[in-house]
Amino acid sequence: MKSIKKLAESPGLTSIPSNYAFTTNPDDQAVSEEPEDLLPVIDFSLLTSGTPHQRSKIIQELGQACKDWGFFMLINHGIPESLMEAVIEGIRGFFDLTEEEKREFEQTNVLNPIRYGTSFNRSIEKVSFWRDFLKAFVHPEFNFPNKPAGFSEPSLEYCKRIRGVARELLKAISESLGLEPCYIEKAMNFEKCLQLFTANFYPPCPQPELAMGLPPHSDHGLLSLVTQNGIGGFQLQHNGMWVNVNAVPNSLLVNLSDQIEILSNGKYKSILHRAVVHKNATRISLVITNGPSLDTVVSPAPELVKNGSDQPAYIGMTYREYFEIQQSNRLDGKGALDRVRV
Repeated sequence: MKSIKKLAESPGLTSIPSNYAFTTNPDDQAVSEEPEDLLPVIDFSLLTSGTPHQRSKIIQELGQACKDWGFFMLINHGIPESLMEAVIEGIRGFFDLTEEEKREFEQTNVLNPIRYGTSFNRSIEKVSFWRDFLKAFVHPEFNFPNKPAGFSEPSLEYCKRIRGVARELLKAISESLGLEPCYIEKAMNFEKCLQLFTANFYPPCPQPELAMGLPPHSDHGLLSLVTQNGIGGFQLQHNGMWVNVNAVPNSLLVNLSDQIEILSNGKYKSILHRAVVHKNATRISLVITNGPSLDTVVSPAPELVKNGSDQPAYIGMTYREYFEIQQSNRLDGKGALDRVRV
């Protein structure tokens, strides 16, 4: 397997190979000019150490952000900026390893705890994406590459901190849905949650308008928390338009994922997003997906399917089965979610 990094570094590369040319629907290309400040911003410190009135108000704002956008920017989350930067530098170091060293971590089984690759699922894709990746299952057991030196230690600490943030957010989301604060945490067996570390590497592309880093998709877990190296490229769909998201420094981008849509019986929707690439800049992003435990059967919360007046909109499925379906197929919108709709 040749990495996209290796291809991008080919001397004199002025055009992309035909198998990287991504055809988009013309209607799907409209990018909104909406100013950044319209994106919901949630102050995490008000959830954890605000007054009861402040907490109640921020839960209301969070519920609105979940309903209207399926996405928000999280500030004052308490994770040191130096830790976030150390992990991003570790990711850069990993992708700077020789092709031979990285090849040690090549795997095709989606349930393999450490997996390095390129595109998304090369075995069945007609078009490849301008992206290399590293995926590691970091909870309930911490699996991680043993190189480069000094990469795993900050990553372990970062993932632990992210799990703490995700737990608090899930409590607030539970409350915003009118459920008990610990409802989602208990129902999803979050103590044994699957946490997935996905590092994405998008090198410069000679024809960025023809290539795609990752196509429109939603995430498979409960919540994804995203950080990046200061280079934009994350776009989300809102009101039928693509919105550029450039996170403010030291913030986290949070998007609701498919299991929240199922659990809430569609009251909150997972969000379609994509990654575009640049001509002269390398973008690195880190997505920490926080899901239920693999054996948890996820179905709409009975409390949200009121007295039979609302019908369950999704069938129950174990998270393991859902994860395998989403990761083993082509990355295609909300294709995995469509399989569990009633």
